[in-house]
Amino acid sequence: MSNKKIKIEPKEAKQRVRKILPVLKKTYPDAAIALNWDNPWNLLVAVILSAQCTDVRVNLVTQNLFTKYKSPADYLSVPQEELEQDIRSTGFYRNKARNLRGAARKIIDDYGGQVPRTMDELLTLPGAGRKTANCILGNAFGIPGIPCDTHVIRLSRRLGLSKHRDPVKLEFDLMEIVPKEQYGGWTMFSHC
Repeated sequence: MSNKKIKIEPKEAKQRVRKILPVLKKTYPDAAIALNWDNPWNLLVAVILSAQCTDVRVNLVTQNLFTKYKSPADYLSVPQEELEQDIRSTGFYRNKARNLRGAARKIIDDYGGQVPRTMDELLTLPGAGRKTANCILGNAFGIPGIPCDTHVIRLSRRLGLSKHRDPVKLEFDLMEIVPKEQYGGWTMFSHC
């Protein structure tokens, strides 16, 4: 990609989004997160494991993982090395195991065993950044958020919606031009 400065006017980007959203909604009416999960904790685990890994691989790993570990406490009840082996094929397994155990500890100690429901609280969990927090908020709790992964970044630039490659800057650009609720809102936008 060229190093040329991209200039994108917010008004034009907003008009472009108004045309794009109905097409996305019609083309992908059932768009949803590709990760398998059945409760907020399992979604958090899956999203943490998805860093630098495919959703297909994560779903293969979590199929067994969610059977073996039912709650945050279960992730603390086994040695770190055992958890590492259970998630090894997702890559970066040492860091991910450490983050899962750290998140489990914080959720138990600070949030009564429940995954928190605010951006600020989610950001205190090891392994959770804004993308993870937005995934949890939007998918588990129905609180709109725009998870900015590499695909959202690439497509937003290609569609002329933002000049930014930085996920946080892009998230805030998209929040200004994508309707929060309409056409499935912020969360749906990232699934399409």
